[in-house]
Amino acid sequence: MSTTRPYSPGDRGPEPSGASGTPGGAAPIRGAQEGGVAVPTAPEAVPGPAGDAQVRRLSFEDQSGVVPLARDFTRQALYDWGWLPAATADRRAAAEDVLLVVSELVTNACLHAEGPDLMIITSDRKVIRIEVTDRGTGQPSPRTPHRAGRPGGHGMFIVQRLCLDWGVVRSADVAGKTVWAELGTPS
Repeated sequence: MSTTRPYSPGDRGPEPSGASGTPGGAAPIRGAQEGGVAVPTAPEAVPGPAGDAQVRRLSFEDQSGVVPLARDFTRQALYDWGWLPAATADRRAAAEDVLLVVSELVTNACLHAEGPDLMIITSDRKVIRIEVTDRGTGQPSPRTPHRAGRPGGHGMFIVQRLCLDWGVVRSADVAGKTVWAELGTPS
């Protein structure tokens, strides 16, 4: 379901300061590459009702090849958080879904918004949240009707199908938007 809520329904409450594109986030942002592999930021703890969440941030400033960079960055976070290597086919599929959603969100920012500025990945015990911030003014939505046999136009349809929820957050004092998507964590 597409929504413009800054956070999904449930008992997790509002986002911590700085998430979802809101002003006030003071956490450092790094996106350096070493040998072609993204280097994740130091893990941050985000207090919440479900316990501490793990947070990773990747800046795309002065980066090229942002889609594979985002996938490598996310893959490393999944390894660090114990999603990979996957012990079961279900866990492997969950990790592949996360990587596909990252690819789709970053690709959409490239195609429709002059590229992404920042990606934030947050994981707690229940949900992994992917946020991609860009300077675009457009409103992402799945193409309707979806035409499976035609090239292009499948990105937000895929995001909608794989995710528990997704949406767009805009801040009145900042140009652009943050597109977020949430997937359930593997059991």
